[in-house]
Amino acid sequence: MAGVWRKDRPRNQRGGQRNMQSSRGTRAEKTFMEAHAQFQENIKKHVVPDGDDSSEEEELEFGGILDSVLNSYSLSGGKREDLGRTGRFLEEVFSSGTAICLICIGTMKRIDAIWTCEECYCFFHLNCTIKWATDSIFNLKQSIEEYPQGSKVPLIQWSCPNCRHMYLESVIPKRYYCYCNKSEDPPFHPWLVPHSCGETCERPLQPACGHKCLLLCHPGPCPPCPKMVKTKCHCQKQSPQVHRCSNRFWSCGSVCGKLLKCGKHMCSEICHENECPPCLDESIQYCDCRSEKCLRPCSSTKWQCGKVCSKRYSCGFHVCEKICHSGKCGPCPLTQSRTCPCGKTSYELPCTTEVPLCGDTCGRLLECGIHSCSRPCHRDKCGSCLEVINKPCRCGMHVKEQPCRKEYVCDTKCKRIKNCRRHACNRKCCDGDCPPCEKICGRSLACGSHKCAAICHQGPCYPCVQTVKVNCYCKMTSVSVRCGIHKKTKPPKCSEPCKRPVDCHHKNMSVHPCHFGKCPPCREMCGLQHGTCGHTCEAKCHAIAPVLQVKRMIWETDVPSNNVPEKVPCPPCKVPVLIKCLGEHEEITMPCSSARQMSCGRKCGRTLTCGNHECEQPCHIVEGSETATSAGTNCDMCESSCTKARPDGCSHSCLKFCHPGKCPPCRQMIKVRCHCELNLMCINCFEWTGANAEKKASLQNCGNQCPKNYSCGHRCKSICHVGDCPDAALCRKKVKIHCKCHRMRVEFTCDLVRAGNAKVECDELCLKQKEEEEKARAIAKMQKEEEEARKNQEEMERFQKKLQGRKKQRQKFQEEKEAQRSIFAQYWIWFCSLAVVCFGVYIISLQF
Repeated sequence: MAGVWRKDRPRNQRGGQRNMQSSRGTRAEKTFMEAHAQFQENIKKHVVPDGDDSSEEEELEFGGILDSVLNSYSLSGGKREDLGRTGRFLEEVFSSGTAICLICIGTMKRIDAIWTCEECYCFFHLNCTIKWATDSIFNLKQSIEEYPQGSKVPLIQWSCPNCRHMYLESVIPKRYYCYCNKSEDPPFHPWLVPHSCGETCERPLQPACGHKCLLLCHPGPCPPCPKMVKTKCHCQKQSPQVHRCSNRFWSCGSVCGKLLKCGKHMCSEICHENECPPCLDESIQYCDCRSEKCLRPCSSTKWQCGKVCSKRYSCGFHVCEKICHSGKCGPCPLTQSRTCPCGKTSYELPCTTEVPLCGDTCGRLLECGIHSCSRPCHRDKCGSCLEVINKPCRCGMHVKEQPCRKEYVCDTKCKRIKNCRRHACNRKCCDGDCPPCEKICGRSLACGSHKCAAICHQGPCYPCVQTVKVNCYCKMTSVSVRCGIHKKTKPPKCSEPCKRPVDCHHKNMSVHPCHFGKCPPCREMCGLQHGTCGHTCEAKCHAIAPVLQVKRMIWETDVPSNNVPEKVPCPPCKVPVLIKCLGEHEEITMPCSSARQMSCGRKCGRTLTCGNHECEQPCHIVEGSETATSAGTNCDMCESSCTKARPDGCSHSCLKFCHPGKCPPCRQMIKVRCHCELNLMCINCFEWTGANAEKKASLQNCGNQCPKNYSCGHRCKSICHVGDCPDAALCRKKVKIHCKCHRMRVEFTCDLVRAGNAKVECDELCLKQKEEEEKARAIAKMQKEEEEARKNQEEMERFQKKLQGRKKQRQKFQEEKEAQRSIFAQYWIWFCSLAVVCFGVYIISLQF
């Protein structure tokens, strides 16, 4: 604001100084002009004049420099039309702002250090190329570290960002060379091709013809060889003629006439390069065994009918089993040296004799490749391996006992990252040779408008190949550039005159060429009169509001701007007057044309209805205020939360807005564990924070029986309480006690059991029952032994009857045996009784 605030003078002294009004007006006008000048200087910092761009390089003399580059080429017969790709690279180098580094998408200036690819001849910033190559090799080495031991490791290489031509790690560029690699750090010269050394290129021309490039050091591939040489036609029939070296191979237009490979027909093609095509004529040809014939192309003279030869060998016993063949069948293969099936023994046998088995272990390696056949020498197949071994799975993470012939594949998924360095393999039991990623990349390209459509890959994506046209303002001149570069590419210069209509009431505007932004402002004086005071406007032409030429991107030319040119009236009258602020805090001096009440910028400062805060609005008109310090109806309404201190132990804030007086009790519910720690008690916050220790203990009582157990194992009978369970020694829970035989059961109280006074002894019935059970077991055992003895006696008698018909020499042996058996038969009862007694004693000892 222009003007001076005067707060220290009372109002009763201002009226007596009206004679100084003129001096105050002069001082206020001077202060206003100083502020206006400073404001204009700040505007100039953000204004870009028409045609001014500090980043633009000088345009070089394209025609003169190109003539010097092509001087030797033109003398040898070359023309500009024959340059091809070389001409396009020359245009990009000379055109300021069109040479773009595809790595950083930045403009390459003529003084920047560059590197050129030897395959696609695209050039990039040297520093960008070094970083690209270093990052690519670093990522590749990281992926190689994750390869399993023994797997095939790829060669460490990096690729060109444009054509993906591969380079070794040792070929990372370190220095800045010219295009022909003769000069290091070539200086920029305005009469030479940028980044060129100015010497003859002398690189071998492609395709190799023995000549060297005649151009001066240049970007891109070398042009076709312009020299004239004498060469014959492809068929060598015509005499040599003079042709340009790049087109030295020519056709005379006559029929070739060379003998084809079939040896019967001549080539009917027009004079051509390379070998003659296969003969397309057909003829009747015999198969190799000459048993069948058919019509076939002359180019395929050898063919087989598929029949077995079946001719007898000289031995007269066997026939030839070869498929259709030419020549003799040869000797019988069975007359030669043969080996047994296992191959350990060789035999010279007639062809009619079968090779015998050697009898040795076969020993041939089975299909598993580890174990050998353990069968004797045999003629059939060895079969599959029957060994069972601890076999590792394919990925080597698990080992399992498996038949050797079966491959063990586990269910573990491979978590190695594929060659794209983005997706995991996820193949079950992977052996480390993960397949390449087959997903679509889909990442946004550097242009920001398209996505990468290539297979998912490692490293940066290919630059966008789409083209975009950059037009001048009138769209009469345009240039095509790559997508993404158009945002930084300057529009082409247009020589057409500006066709915009004149905006002001003057008709003397000068003619100027097509341009972006607003036309240059009119420099004439306005000369119009003010509508209120009638003075003539002496300012510069202001019929159209000036629009700042703020720097913006070229592609935003069609975007509607907020600064739309509008017709404006003459500047207002600037006589200063005193005006109070809206809140009646201060007075300010302002021009009469814009004299109005306005805010002084201070806070209102009136006390709000809450009595705790003041109105934070800037200076404004107060309505409905009762006093000079109280807030009005249009002042702020206090919406702050209550910030008063809460009682001790309460962590909740007051739910009311800012208010006078004390806060109401906090009724937020809090959760407290009961004494037995099984239930959560919901209690009002003010009841808990205002209670003493005894009251809190009563609030924590849930009223349920205590879930704890006494030391005797019975549950506590008290209600939810603090600390250890009371009266644990008075537990009188009923406990059942058994006698030793578990027949009798008596109930006692828990205190008697803990005191050791609860015992139950077996009575006479228990002892009698025990004796009866022992007698019953002894009788059953004796009956079983008698039954077994009876069966043995019957079997012995049957056996004696069978032995009666034997010879006399065995009678003596039989009599002795019967005598021994008679002793057992005589005393078998005693033997059984003794065994029963021993068994009873053993049972009784076990019970006690």
